[in-house]
Amino acid sequence: MQISFKRRVLLSIIPPIAYLFMWFLYLSCKKRYHVPKNMIKKPYIVAFWHENILMSPFLYKKIFKNAKISIIISNHFDGELIAKSVSFFGFEAIRGSSSKGGIKALKESFKKIDLNHSIAITPDGPRGPRHSVADGIVAIAQKKGLKIMAFNYKISSYWRLNSWDQFIIPKPFSSIDFYASEPFSLQDKTKEEAKELIKQRLWRYV
Repeated sequence: MQISFKRRVLLSIIPPIAYLFMWFLYLSCKKRYHVPKNMIKKPYIVAFWHENILMSPFLYKKIFKNAKISIIISNHFDGELIAKSVSFFGFEAIRGSSSKGGIKALKESFKKIDLNHSIAITPDGPRGPRHSVADGIVAIAQKKGLKIMAFNYKISSYWRLNSWDQFIIPKPFSSIDFYASEPFSLQDKTKEEAKELIKQRLWRYV
C-alpha cells in the first residue's frame, strides 16, 4: 500500500517529536511505582487501556529493563504513528487488530513469544468501545500459557482528549502513580470469565 507524500512527512516528523515529548513529561513529573517484587524475567502479556498508551512504556522499562517486547498496534495510519514512536524505546510492532488483520497479528504474536518476547495489548483498541476487552488477549494468553500483568496509572493533573478512548496526557510537573498487577493466569477460564478478570485487574487502580 502506497503512502501519500503528506503522510510520509508526518511519519518522519511526528514520532521523534512524540518520543521527546513523552520523555519531557516523564522527567518533569514526580513518579511513584507500585509493582510486584522479584519479577521473573520471562514473557508476559502486558495489558493497559488505550487511553494509557502514552506513559505505559516507562512502566514496562522500569519493571523489565531491556527485555524484549512486541506491541500489537492497528493497521490504521495512527497506528503507524504509534508504532514508529514506540520504536524509539526499542519496542517492536505487530500490526493488526480484532477488526482488521487479527489472524495475522495472532500468528505473529505466537512467533514473537517463541522468541522470548512479551506482548503488549490494549484490550479496547484500536477503536473501542472504551474499556472493553476483545478476544485477542484471551486467545494469546490461553494458547501460549502466558500470564497477564495489568498496567495502569493515576495522574494528579492531566488533560483528557475528546476522543473515543478519552486519551490521557499528564500535565508537566504533576505526580504519577504507576501500578502493575501481580501476574495472573487465564487458564481453565471461559472466554467471558477471562475477559471479566482482565477488566477487574485493569480497573483496580482507576
